[in-house]
Amino acid sequence: MQITSIKPTNNPAILKFEFDEFIVRTENFEFKNIDETQQSPLAKQLFFLPFVKTVYISGNFIAIEKFSIVEWEDVQSDVAEQIEDFIKNGGEILKIEENKNKKMPITVYAETTPNPAVLKFACNKLLTKTPIEFKNIDETAASPLAKELFKFSFVKEVFIDENYVSITKFSVTEWDEITLELRTFIKGFIENGGTVIDESAVVKTENHQKQQESYFENLDVTSQQIINIIEEYVKPAVQSDGGNIVFDSFDPAEKRVKVILQGACSGCPSSTFTLKNGIENMLKDMLKDQDIKVEAING
Repeated sequence: MQITSIKPTNNPAILKFEFDEFIVRTENFEFKNIDETQQSPLAKQLFFLPFVKTVYISGNFIAIEKFSIVEWEDVQSDVAEQIEDFIKNGGEILKIEENKNKKMPITVYAETTPNPAVLKFACNKLLTKTPIEFKNIDETAASPLAKELFKFSFVKEVFIDENYVSITKFSVTEWDEITLELRTFIKGFIENGGTVIDESAVVKTENHQKQQESYFENLDVTSQQIINIIEEYVKPAVQSDGGNIVFDSFDPAEKRVKVILQGACSGCPSSTFTLKNGIENMLKDMLKDQDIKVEAING
């Protein structure tokens, strides 16, 4: 297990150390002092550093909150090295084996989306760090949950990201007839240890991250700026509505930006309005170019 990135958070005192695989899938841990670290030998080790205030462990990352006696830029490399050395030398991040087969109680609730054909089922647990869309059951090799959902005759498409599952239904059924059934099924599937996303089955190679970085670096400056704007300002908003947006291409001659809409955004009646009056205007303003045009290649 290796640290793949070190990322700041909205709180300047907290830094995230992200790994190339999950540490824990269904729980979040917070340690405020060394006396609370019985479950985490690594957290206990980190508290020997005088500037460590709180340690968080969730999903594929460890986050550390520091006291103000140091600046992160002065110590973050040393902390990352200490974490990796601890793991390489056989140290345990978490002692949770005794709870491995325990049923984990979770909460699943349904949320409406701007797309009347799509409902978002949000969970209080992290499900995946890899957003993925399934148009039919033949595409579900990476998701046992999606495969099971397609066995419901009214399920048309499935989109999974972070802590939610967005389901597109066929028009022959109304949501009030099937919402409770779907919510109960998803809740039971996750509580009983079912695999939501098999990360190893998703396109994932040792060089995948480097390939992504290389792709980004080889783009023109405007395309890079567009990607950064979408990631920082647009994606969080569409994710809250149960969808996702992915940059596809930018034509500098036509000033045309093409994006891919997923989940609740795909086929949404309001997506054209959102593209033209939201994203397009934002890009025009932030790039200072009134000729920018945005279109969805699947919407």
